[in-house]
Amino acid sequence: MLETVIKRDRDYGTPARVSETQVSLTIDGQEIRVPAGTSVMRAAAEAGINIPKLCATDSLEAFGSCRLCLVEIDGRRGYPASCTTPVEEGMVVRTETPKLHDLRRGVMELYISDHPLDCLTCPANGDCELQDMAGVVGLRNVRYGYQGANHLKDATDNSNPYFAYDPSKCIVCNRCVRACEETQGTFALTISGKGFDSRVSAGQDQPFLESECVSCGACVQACPTATLQEKTVIMMGQAEHSVVTTCAYCGVGCGFKAEMKGQEVVRMVPWKDGQANRGHSCVKGRFAWGYTTHQERVTKPMIRKHITDPWREVSWDEAISYAASEFKRLQGQYGRDSIGGITSSRCTNEETWLVQKLVRAGFGTNNVDTCARVCHSPTGYGLKQTLGESAGTQTFDSVMFSDVVVVMGANPSAAHPVFASRLKRRLREGARLIVIDPRRIELVSSPHVKADYHLQVRPGTNVALLSSLAHVIATEGLINEAFVAERCETRPFQQWREFVSRPENSPEAMEAITGVPAAAVRGAARLYATGGNAAIYYGLGVTEHSQGSTTVMGIANLAMSTGNIGREGVGVNPLRGQNNVQGSCDMGSFPHELPGYRHISDDVVRGEFERDWGVTLQPEPGLRIPNMFEAALGGTFKGLYCQGEDIVQSDPNTQHVAAALAAMECVVVQDLFLNETAKYAHVFLPGSSFLEKDGTFTNAERRISRVRKVMEPRNGKSDWEVTVALSNAMGYPMNYRHPSEIMEEIARLTPTFAGVTYEKLDRLGSVQWPCNDEAPEGTPIMHIDEFVRGKGKFIITQYVPSEERSTRKYPLLLTTGRILSQYNVGAQTRRTPNVQWHGEDVLEIHPQDAEDRGISEGDWVGVQSRAGETVLRAVLTDRVQPGVVYTTFHFPESGANVVTTDNSDWATNCPEYKVTAVQVMRVSQPSEWQRQWSRFSDIQHKLLAERETAPAGK
Repeated sequence: MLETVIKRDRDYGTPARVSETQVSLTIDGQEIRVPAGTSVMRAAAEAGINIPKLCATDSLEAFGSCRLCLVEIDGRRGYPASCTTPVEEGMVVRTETPKLHDLRRGVMELYISDHPLDCLTCPANGDCELQDMAGVVGLRNVRYGYQGANHLKDATDNSNPYFAYDPSKCIVCNRCVRACEETQGTFALTISGKGFDSRVSAGQDQPFLESECVSCGACVQACPTATLQEKTVIMMGQAEHSVVTTCAYCGVGCGFKAEMKGQEVVRMVPWKDGQANRGHSCVKGRFAWGYTTHQERVTKPMIRKHITDPWREVSWDEAISYAASEFKRLQGQYGRDSIGGITSSRCTNEETWLVQKLVRAGFGTNNVDTCARVCHSPTGYGLKQTLGESAGTQTFDSVMFSDVVVVMGANPSAAHPVFASRLKRRLREGARLIVIDPRRIELVSSPHVKADYHLQVRPGTNVALLSSLAHVIATEGLINEAFVAERCETRPFQQWREFVSRPENSPEAMEAITGVPAAAVRGAARLYATGGNAAIYYGLGVTEHSQGSTTVMGIANLAMSTGNIGREGVGVNPLRGQNNVQGSCDMGSFPHELPGYRHISDDVVRGEFERDWGVTLQPEPGLRIPNMFEAALGGTFKGLYCQGEDIVQSDPNTQHVAAALAAMECVVVQDLFLNETAKYAHVFLPGSSFLEKDGTFTNAERRISRVRKVMEPRNGKSDWEVTVALSNAMGYPMNYRHPSEIMEEIARLTPTFAGVTYEKLDRLGSVQWPCNDEAPEGTPIMHIDEFVRGKGKFIITQYVPSEERSTRKYPLLLTTGRILSQYNVGAQTRRTPNVQWHGEDVLEIHPQDAEDRGISEGDWVGVQSRAGETVLRAVLTDRVQPGVVYTTFHFPESGANVVTTDNSDWATNCPEYKVTAVQVMRVSQPSEWQRQWSRFSDIQHKLLAERETAPAGK
């Protein structure tokens, strides 16, 4: 287990260099060989010689301002800074001489002369580089008093809810500014003033909260003093041990060190060796973990007969027994297939595995599905058909080798910010960018990143746009003929080429459909096909359409036709939304597939599971989530085990989902809070947070990382233990003692996980599947020599207009997305100070559309579709094009999914969240749905509060 006493990660002072040329030099009499371009400071550190430093850190390029790292070099005048001096062949360096001692002490004395001498009461005491370096250089006296000008009375900025900025302790080392620029890429910090007046400034000398700072924490992490300090550290003091775990927010899967005092988290620090995040973080993972101990968490099991009854707190045994007896009763009364389960994309692989196993083996049905149904199920289908594997092709690091990047239907800055920082770094280095999105996202134009092309496609016309891009590639001789001939099936390719070459697929012909100028399409296609290594990153703006699967296949067609598959810097890369949505799919959560994406009807595969699990499995696929709802309303689906998903808020057509749950006789919800789905539950099984469990998550790059328990579950059980107990009560025995045993079973039955063990994950940090005998340490890049399916298969992608289109009654198209500070349904982030940045969902509307409707900034507006109506506050912006409106879905009272319809992808039933025809008008009061929601929610919270009156033990 990666648990340690608190100590600072080894810092080599400057970044590592990669070079085939090795340079030999001597430092303090020791001969050293390092790659050309390495700094003297890093060469010394790699030899175990630590040169004092303050402005240098190995996550940032050398700056050379602190003058503490001076060295002597034979044949060179003066005392050069070791951080900015590259090694040379035969160089002789001395790091410790009497003169260097005097110089360093003098420099440190100047720093301390304008620094508070409050070390014993300073929150950074024991974790302060300035304090450490004062000791290293042997500073014992400060000759300069405080009589002259100083900064000791500078006021602290406490505006940010998570960290404080105390300028009196700033040594102007510039590390925070450089971290904001190099690591995060926001450029929110600067050094204002000159000379003695120099100080770190957020924005235009603004408070941090009002500036462009995105609170990623890079500046706090970089600060060598207590100038920038987490408020939790100020309140609680320094931690005493740490545990390495994995973030439970988005699909980047950042590694963190949970720094602890006993059972309390002091802070979450991005793990320097985290292979997904490389020591970086975002505001959610770094700071928004307080929900895990929020007072609204439900930590005791509860049951009730009807949703109009007060909850009754019961023991775990009674809750499990009641749920099992109800499920058995329903199956006895209505048949085997009258119940089912939904797995969670926020739970671990091991927990998800057990839920689908419980449904198949314990319930005896294949009625199991997952939230990937409503987000990335088209990714699984589309990539499986074309490339042969239902996952992305690359590592996140791969983007640093890209020359052209296409971002389609995704907003990485908001939804995958740590990856976005890496992408922006590559763009600043010269990579070219194509953005395909109905909305002008941050990547399109910002002070330091600008897209070469923004193809502002009309919602619902992605397939038409991809066909027009392919038309240019096919008709202008831009196809990589050699790659296609060697790697792809010939006849499907020829059919595809003939199809996309037709005049009706030209950019000129498609312009009327997509709204994108033909010249821009032609320019973007030429850039993608000829600009070097070209990578495509896409998100829910691709998949959540009636032609989501078709669009994914169209993306794969583009990559294959140009040879942009199978090496660094290229590929087809879905940006998965939730922390374990990839893993939930891998674990067999779809009703038609066993783990590893193998069809339930395959007798050989099914036989392997039957022998291992000791049961006979049903060979026919079960119900998808939308089918469960329809069957519930039809009276044949009566019971649901829902682990860690809030389907009422997250699924489309909210009123339809709520009606389906209300029609069921036993809804069992396992979660942290009384969320929107739990308000319709009959059994509430309290869940455990990611800080309270062991297991693994699989991120968007197929990276399997360890989740480690840092505190005991507040509810008394980890989620996997709850599922085991329910399975045993149902009569199907499960006898695991630790999640590592579940992973052993996963590896035994899933070829792509065959080589995965906890020991290997602890040793390597993480692995990317496939991990098996052929790839014992994982597979960073897929499809290198051949596709998983053998030959790549081109598939014709005929554009079929969505049934959901603008009309006279509903003339605008609503599309949805996410915002940086909030996450998914907001159950976690709404219970943190993140609400200070985003406290409500709003409707973005173009000023032209607003003027036509008499709408002003901040007005309440009704948003009406054929499915329902809600009311949101209007924000006027040209980020959306005329005819398009946009909102987020983080707050249940906003009812964003009240208006989204039940249209869905033709292949996977993934809902068409991104295209809803609506009308928008000024209103003065909430919608009828919002009034009903408010009444129902008040009643449910009252019934929850009344649970405290239940007699003990009942």
